[in-house]
Amino acid sequence: MRTAAVIGTGLIGTSVALALAGRGVTVHLADHDPEHARTAAALGAGTDTPPEGPVDLAVVAVPPAHVASTLAELMGRGAARGYIDVASVKGGPRRELEELGLDLTAYIGTHPMSGRERSGPLAATADLFEGRPWVLTPTRASDTEVLNLALELISLCRAVPVVMDSDAHDRAVALVSHMPHLVSSMVAARLEHAEETAVRLCGQGIRDVTRIAASEPRMWIDILSANPGPVADLLAEVSADLDETVRALRALQSADEEKRSDGAQGVERVLRRGNAGQVRVPGKHGSAPVSYEIVTVLIDDQPGQLARIFADAGAVGVNIEDVRIEHATGRQAGLIQLTVEPNAAPVLTAALRERGWSIRQ
Repeated sequence: MRTAAVIGTGLIGTSVALALAGRGVTVHLADHDPEHARTAAALGAGTDTPPEGPVDLAVVAVPPAHVASTLAELMGRGAARGYIDVASVKGGPRRELEELGLDLTAYIGTHPMSGRERSGPLAATADLFEGRPWVLTPTRASDTEVLNLALELISLCRAVPVVMDSDAHDRAVALVSHMPHLVSSMVAARLEHAEETAVRLCGQGIRDVTRIAASEPRMWIDILSANPGPVADLLAEVSADLDETVRALRALQSADEEKRSDGAQGVERVLRRGNAGQVRVPGKHGSAPVSYEIVTVLIDDQPGQLARIFADAGAVGVNIEDVRIEHATGRQAGLIQLTVEPNAAPVLTAALRERGWSIRQ
Protein backbone atom coordinates (compact mmCIF):
# COMPACT_ATOMS: atom_id res chain seq x y z
CA MET A 1 0.00 0.00 0.00
CA ARG A 2 1.48 3.32 -1.10
CA THR A 3 -1.51 5.64 -1.05
CA ALA A 4 -4.72 5.85 0.95
CA ALA A 5 -7.67 8.19 1.36
CA VAL A 6 -9.30 8.62 4.75
CA ILE A 7 -12.78 10.09 4.59
CA GLY A 8 -13.84 11.33 8.00
CA THR A 9 -11.18 12.77 10.29
CA GLY A 10 -12.63 12.16 13.72
CA LEU A 11 -10.95 10.04 16.39
CA ILE A 12 -10.87 6.79 14.39
CA GLY A 13 -10.18 8.21 10.94
CA THR A 14 -7.37 10.47 12.12
CA SER A 15 -5.84 7.67 14.21
CA VAL A 16 -5.83 5.40 11.13
CA ALA A 17 -4.27 8.19 9.08
CA LEU A 18 -1.59 8.88 11.71
CA ALA A 19 -0.65 5.19 11.81
CA LEU A 20 -0.46 4.93 8.01
CA ALA A 21 1.42 8.19 7.52
CA GLY A 22 3.88 7.19 10.24
CA ARG A 23 4.71 4.07 8.24
CA GLY A 24 5.33 5.80 4.93
CA VAL A 25 1.89 5.70 3.28
CA THR A 26 0.77 8.87 1.49
CA VAL A 27 -2.58 9.69 3.06
CA HIS A 28 -5.18 12.07 1.61
CA LEU A 29 -7.68 13.43 4.12
CA ALA A 30 -11.26 14.54 3.58
CA ASP A 31 -14.10 15.51 5.90
CA HIS A 32 -17.50 17.20 5.60
CA ASP A 33 -15.93 19.80 7.91
CA PRO A 34 -12.76 21.00 6.13
CA GLU A 35 -11.43 22.36 9.41
CA HIS A 36 -11.28 18.83 10.81
CA ALA A 37 -9.27 17.67 7.81
CA ARG A 38 -6.90 20.63 8.16
CA THR A 39 -6.46 19.87 11.86
CA ALA A 40 -5.67 16.21 11.11
CA ALA A 41 -3.18 17.29 8.45
CA ALA A 42 -1.52 19.67 10.91
CA LEU A 43 -1.11 16.74 13.30
CA GLY A 44 0.88 14.86 10.66
CA ALA A 45 -1.92 12.52 9.54
CA GLY A 46 -1.51 13.34 5.84
CA THR A 47 -2.55 16.03 3.41
CA ASP A 48 -5.95 17.62 2.96
CA THR A 49 -5.37 18.00 -0.79
CA PRO A 50 -7.26 15.57 -3.07
CA PRO A 51 -5.30 12.76 -4.77
CA GLU A 52 -4.55 13.13 -8.47
CA GLY A 53 -5.91 9.68 -9.27
CA PRO A 54 -7.22 6.51 -7.63
CA VAL A 55 -5.54 5.55 -4.33
CA ASP A 56 -4.80 2.02 -3.21
CA LEU A 57 -7.32 1.99 -0.37
CA ALA A 58 -10.15 4.29 0.69
CA VAL A 59 -11.01 4.19 4.38
CA VAL A 60 -14.50 5.49 5.17
CA ALA A 61 -14.61 6.70 8.78
CA VAL A 62 -18.01 8.38 8.93
CA PRO A 63 -21.06 7.68 11.14
CA PRO A 64 -22.91 4.43 10.26
CA ALA A 65 -25.87 6.29 8.73
CA HIS A 66 -23.58 7.88 6.14
CA VAL A 67 -21.38 4.89 5.27
CA ALA A 68 -23.43 3.63 2.31
CA SER A 69 -23.86 7.03 0.64
CA THR A 70 -20.19 7.91 1.11
CA LEU A 71 -19.05 4.58 -0.32
CA ALA A 72 -21.47 4.87 -3.23
CA GLU A 73 -20.04 8.28 -4.14
CA LEU A 74 -16.43 7.03 -3.92
CA MET A 75 -17.13 3.88 -5.92
CA GLY A 76 -19.05 5.84 -8.51
CA ARG A 77 -15.97 7.88 -9.41
CA GLY A 78 -13.45 5.04 -9.03
CA ALA A 79 -11.61 6.69 -6.16
CA ALA A 80 -9.65 3.61 -5.08
CA ARG A 81 -8.63 0.03 -5.83
CA GLY A 82 -10.30 -1.10 -2.62
CA TYR A 83 -12.75 0.28 -0.07
CA ILE A 84 -13.34 -0.38 3.61
CA ASP A 85 -15.35 1.32 6.32
CA VAL A 86 -14.60 1.39 10.04
CA ALA A 87 -18.12 1.92 11.39
CA SER A 88 -19.12 0.12 14.57
CA VAL A 89 -22.01 -1.73 12.87
CA LYS A 90 -21.69 -3.84 9.75
CA GLY A 91 -24.97 -5.46 8.69
CA GLY A 92 -26.98 -2.30 7.99
CA PRO A 93 -24.43 -0.51 5.76
CA ARG A 94 -23.86 -3.67 3.70
CA ARG A 95 -27.59 -4.13 3.10
CA GLU A 96 -27.90 -0.48 2.09
CA LEU A 97 -25.07 -0.91 -0.42
CA GLU A 98 -26.70 -4.05 -1.84
CA GLU A 99 -29.99 -2.17 -2.24
CA LEU A 100 -28.13 0.48 -4.24
CA GLY A 101 -27.06 -2.25 -6.66
CA LEU A 102 -23.32 -1.59 -6.26
CA ASP A 103 -20.60 -4.08 -7.14
CA LEU A 104 -19.24 -4.95 -3.70
CA THR A 105 -16.30 -7.09 -4.75
CA ALA A 106 -13.97 -4.17 -3.96
CA TYR A 107 -15.50 -3.50 -0.52
CA ILE A 108 -15.03 -5.07 2.92
CA GLY A 109 -16.70 -3.88 6.10
CA THR A 110 -14.36 -3.61 9.08
CA HIS A 111 -14.48 -2.40 12.67
CA PRO A 112 -11.47 -1.62 14.89
CA MET A 113 -12.43 -2.47 18.48
CA SER A 114 -10.80 0.53 20.04
CA GLY A 115 -11.77 4.03 21.05
CA ARG A 116 -11.70 6.70 23.72
CA GLU A 117 -14.20 8.80 25.64
CA ARG A 118 -13.00 11.86 23.71
CA SER A 119 -13.77 12.43 20.04
CA GLY A 120 -12.41 14.50 17.14
CA PRO A 121 -9.00 14.67 15.46
CA LEU A 122 -7.27 16.16 18.51
CA ALA A 123 -8.08 12.99 20.48
CA ALA A 124 -6.42 10.75 17.85
CA THR A 125 -3.22 8.77 18.39
CA ALA A 126 -1.18 6.61 16.03
CA ASP A 127 -1.13 3.74 18.56
CA LEU A 128 -4.88 3.68 19.26
CA PHE A 129 -5.31 0.25 17.65
CA GLU A 130 -2.11 -1.42 18.82
CA GLY A 131 -2.85 -4.93 20.08
CA ARG A 132 -6.61 -4.42 19.72
CA PRO A 133 -8.98 -6.68 17.70
CA TRP A 134 -9.94 -5.35 14.26
CA VAL A 135 -12.95 -7.14 12.81
CA LEU A 136 -13.25 -7.88 9.08
CA THR A 137 -16.52 -9.03 7.54
CA PRO A 138 -15.64 -10.28 4.04
CA THR A 139 -18.10 -12.26 1.95
CA ARG A 140 -17.57 -14.86 -0.78
CA ALA A 141 -17.75 -12.02 -3.30
CA SER A 142 -14.92 -10.04 -1.67
CA ASP A 143 -11.87 -9.61 -3.89
CA THR A 144 -8.70 -11.21 -2.51
CA GLU A 145 -6.66 -8.10 -3.38
CA VAL A 146 -8.97 -5.92 -1.29
CA LEU A 147 -8.81 -8.37 1.61
CA ASN A 148 -5.02 -8.22 1.44
CA LEU A 149 -5.11 -4.41 1.45
CA ALA A 150 -7.37 -4.45 4.52
CA LEU A 151 -5.05 -6.91 6.27
CA GLU A 152 -2.06 -4.73 5.39
CA LEU A 153 -3.78 -1.69 6.89
CA ILE A 154 -4.54 -3.64 10.07
CA SER A 155 -0.91 -4.74 10.24
CA LEU A 156 0.32 -1.16 9.78
CA CYS A 157 -1.98 -0.11 12.63
CA ARG A 158 -0.55 -3.02 14.68
CA ALA A 159 -3.99 -4.40 15.39
CA VAL A 160 -5.13 -8.03 15.44
CA PRO A 161 -7.43 -9.16 12.57
CA VAL A 162 -10.61 -11.08 13.48
CA VAL A 163 -12.92 -12.39 10.74
CA MET A 164 -16.66 -12.47 11.49
CA ASP A 165 -20.04 -12.50 9.78
CA SER A 166 -21.48 -8.97 9.71
CA ASP A 167 -24.69 -9.77 11.61
CA ALA A 168 -22.80 -11.85 14.18
CA HIS A 169 -20.51 -8.86 14.65
CA ASP A 170 -23.45 -6.56 15.29
CA ARG A 171 -24.87 -8.90 17.93
CA ALA A 172 -21.45 -9.19 19.55
CA VAL A 173 -20.79 -5.45 19.78
CA ALA A 174 -24.31 -4.93 21.14
CA LEU A 175 -23.30 -7.23 24.00
CA VAL A 176 -19.76 -6.01 24.73
CA SER A 177 -20.01 -2.32 23.77
CA HIS A 178 -23.38 -0.78 22.93
CA MET A 179 -25.53 -2.19 25.76
CA PRO A 180 -22.85 -1.57 28.44
CA HIS A 181 -22.57 2.04 27.31
CA LEU A 182 -26.28 2.65 27.88
CA VAL A 183 -26.20 0.90 31.26
CA SER A 184 -23.19 3.02 32.27
CA SER A 185 -25.08 6.15 31.24
CA MET A 186 -28.13 5.10 33.26
CA VAL A 187 -26.01 4.58 36.37
CA ALA A 188 -24.21 7.91 35.84
CA ALA A 189 -27.56 9.66 35.41
CA ARG A 190 -28.40 8.79 39.01
CA LEU A 191 -25.58 11.13 40.06
CA GLU A 192 -26.87 14.19 38.19
CA HIS A 193 -29.17 15.42 40.97
CA ALA A 194 -27.68 13.47 43.87
CA GLU A 195 -26.77 15.23 47.10
CA GLU A 196 -23.24 16.64 47.09
CA THR A 197 -22.46 14.76 50.30
CA ALA A 198 -23.27 11.49 48.49
CA VAL A 199 -21.24 12.35 45.39
CA ARG A 200 -18.20 13.12 47.54
CA LEU A 201 -18.21 9.47 48.62
CA CYS A 202 -17.58 8.26 45.06
CA GLY A 203 -14.82 5.66 44.93
CA GLN A 204 -13.14 3.56 42.27
CA GLY A 205 -16.15 1.31 41.80
CA ILE A 206 -18.48 4.08 40.61
CA ARG A 207 -15.65 5.56 38.53
CA ASP A 208 -15.18 2.23 36.76
CA VAL A 209 -18.90 1.77 36.08
CA THR A 210 -19.46 5.31 34.78
CA ARG A 211 -16.20 5.95 32.87
CA ILE A 212 -17.64 5.35 29.40
CA ALA A 213 -20.68 7.51 30.14
CA ALA A 214 -18.46 10.53 29.41
CA SER A 215 -18.58 9.84 25.65
CA GLU A 216 -20.15 12.20 23.10
CA PRO A 217 -23.96 11.58 22.98
CA ARG A 218 -24.37 12.54 19.30
CA MET A 219 -21.82 9.93 18.25
CA TRP A 220 -23.64 7.26 20.26
CA ILE A 221 -27.01 8.20 18.81
CA ASP A 222 -25.52 7.46 15.38
CA ILE A 223 -24.16 4.11 16.57
CA LEU A 224 -27.28 2.98 18.40
CA SER A 225 -29.55 4.08 15.55
CA ALA A 226 -27.68 1.62 13.32
CA ASN A 227 -27.95 -1.33 15.74
CA PRO A 228 -31.16 -0.83 17.76
CA GLY A 229 -32.62 -4.35 17.62
CA PRO A 230 -29.79 -6.37 19.24
CA VAL A 231 -29.23 -3.64 21.85
CA ALA A 232 -32.94 -3.51 22.74
CA ASP A 233 -33.04 -7.32 23.07
CA LEU A 234 -30.13 -7.27 25.53
CA LEU A 235 -31.58 -4.38 27.53
CA ALA A 236 -34.84 -6.29 27.81
CA GLU A 237 -32.90 -9.16 29.41
CA VAL A 238 -31.14 -6.72 31.76
CA SER A 239 -34.54 -5.21 32.59
CA ALA A 240 -35.88 -8.65 33.52
CA ASP A 241 -32.87 -9.19 35.80
CA LEU A 242 -33.45 -5.78 37.38
CA ASP A 243 -37.12 -6.57 38.03
CA GLU A 244 -36.17 -9.85 39.66
CA THR A 245 -33.49 -8.18 41.78
CA VAL A 246 -35.86 -5.41 42.88
CA ARG A 247 -38.37 -8.04 44.02
CA ALA A 248 -35.63 -9.86 45.90
CA LEU A 249 -34.50 -6.67 47.65
CA ARG A 250 -38.09 -5.80 48.59
CA ALA A 251 -38.43 -9.27 50.07
CA LEU A 252 -35.40 -8.57 52.27
CA GLN A 253 -37.44 -5.79 53.87
CA SER A 254 -40.21 -8.18 54.86
CA ALA A 255 -40.95 -9.14 58.45
CA ASP A 256 -41.53 -12.69 57.21
CA GLU A 257 -38.37 -14.77 57.67
CA GLU A 258 -39.18 -17.06 54.72
CA LYS A 259 -39.59 -14.08 52.37
CA ARG A 260 -36.30 -12.62 53.59
CA SER A 261 -34.61 -15.93 52.90
CA ASP A 262 -36.08 -16.02 49.38
CA GLY A 263 -34.94 -12.46 48.84
CA ALA A 264 -31.39 -13.25 49.93
CA GLN A 265 -31.30 -16.23 47.56
CA GLY A 266 -32.54 -14.03 44.72
CA VAL A 267 -29.81 -11.46 45.30
CA GLU A 268 -27.22 -14.21 45.58
CA ARG A 269 -28.32 -15.70 42.25
CA VAL A 270 -27.74 -12.48 40.34
CA LEU A 271 -24.38 -11.91 42.06
CA ARG A 272 -23.21 -15.45 41.26
CA ARG A 273 -24.34 -15.11 37.65
CA GLY A 274 -22.26 -11.94 37.55
CA ASN A 275 -19.28 -13.87 38.89
CA ALA A 276 -19.74 -16.52 36.20
CA GLY A 277 -19.88 -13.92 33.44
CA GLN A 278 -17.00 -11.81 34.70
CA VAL A 279 -14.51 -14.70 34.68
CA ARG A 280 -15.13 -15.12 30.94
CA VAL A 281 -13.73 -11.66 30.18
CA PRO A 282 -10.39 -12.27 28.43
CA GLY A 283 -7.33 -11.59 30.52
CA LYS A 284 -4.01 -9.95 29.73
CA HIS A 285 -3.16 -9.88 26.01
CA GLY A 286 -6.51 -11.55 25.25
CA SER A 287 -5.50 -14.76 27.02
CA ALA A 288 -7.77 -16.89 29.18
CA PRO A 289 -8.49 -15.30 32.57
CA VAL A 290 -5.77 -15.94 35.14
CA SER A 291 -6.01 -15.69 38.92
CA TYR A 292 -3.73 -12.97 40.25
CA GLU A 293 -2.99 -11.47 43.65
CA ILE A 294 -3.24 -7.75 44.41
CA VAL A 295 -0.67 -5.94 46.50
CA THR A 296 -2.10 -2.62 47.70
CA VAL A 297 0.27 0.22 48.59
CA LEU A 298 -0.35 3.73 49.94
CA ILE A 299 1.24 6.19 47.54
CA ASP A 300 1.65 9.97 47.75
CA ASP A 301 0.60 12.18 44.86
CA GLN A 302 4.16 13.31 44.20
CA PRO A 303 6.42 13.24 41.11
CA GLY A 304 8.42 10.04 40.74
CA GLN A 305 6.37 7.86 43.07
CA LEU A 306 5.13 5.52 40.35
CA ALA A 307 8.63 5.23 38.87
CA ARG A 308 10.02 4.34 42.30
CA ILE A 309 7.50 1.63 43.05
CA PHE A 310 7.90 0.05 39.60
CA ALA A 311 11.69 0.16 39.95
CA ASP A 312 11.47 -1.47 43.39
CA ALA A 313 9.29 -4.25 41.95
CA GLY A 314 11.71 -4.75 39.06
CA ALA A 315 14.69 -4.90 41.44
CA VAL A 316 13.31 -8.12 42.98
CA GLY A 317 12.28 -9.59 39.64
CA VAL A 318 8.51 -9.15 40.01
CA ASN A 319 6.50 -8.37 36.87
CA ILE A 320 3.53 -6.05 37.37
CA GLU A 321 0.69 -7.64 35.38
CA ASP A 322 -1.70 -4.72 35.82
CA VAL A 323 -2.06 -1.57 37.87
CA ARG A 324 -4.81 0.76 39.05
CA ILE A 325 -4.94 3.71 41.41
CA GLU A 326 -7.79 4.52 43.76
CA HIS A 327 -7.54 8.19 44.62
CA ALA A 328 -8.45 9.38 48.09
CA THR A 329 -11.07 12.16 48.05
CA GLY A 330 -9.66 15.38 49.47
CA ARG A 331 -6.18 13.94 50.09
CA GLN A 332 -2.93 14.11 48.15
CA ALA A 333 -2.59 10.34 48.31
CA GLY A 334 -4.12 7.18 46.96
CA LEU A 335 -3.94 3.41 46.96
CA ILE A 336 -2.09 1.77 44.10
CA GLN A 337 -3.15 -1.80 43.41
CA LEU A 338 -0.38 -3.88 41.86
CA THR A 339 -1.61 -7.06 40.18
CA VAL A 340 0.98 -9.87 40.23
CA GLU A 341 1.16 -13.64 39.97
CA PRO A 342 0.24 -15.36 43.26
CA ASN A 343 3.75 -16.64 44.00
CA ALA A 344 5.16 -13.13 43.47
CA ALA A 345 2.82 -11.40 45.94
CA PRO A 346 4.71 -12.27 49.16
CA VAL A 347 8.05 -11.44 47.53
CA LEU A 348 6.80 -8.05 46.38
CA THR A 349 5.10 -7.31 49.72
CA ALA A 350 8.28 -8.02 51.68
CA ALA A 351 10.48 -6.06 49.28
CA LEU A 352 8.25 -2.98 49.31
CA ARG A 353 8.01 -3.01 53.10
CA GLU A 354 11.82 -3.14 53.32
CA ARG A 355 11.98 -0.08 51.08
CA GLY A 356 9.62 1.92 53.27
CA TRP A 357 6.32 1.53 51.43
CA SER A 358 3.10 1.27 53.45
CA ILE A 359 1.33 -1.97 52.49
CA ARG A 360 -2.44 -2.13 52.98
CA GLN A 361 -4.42 -5.34 53.30
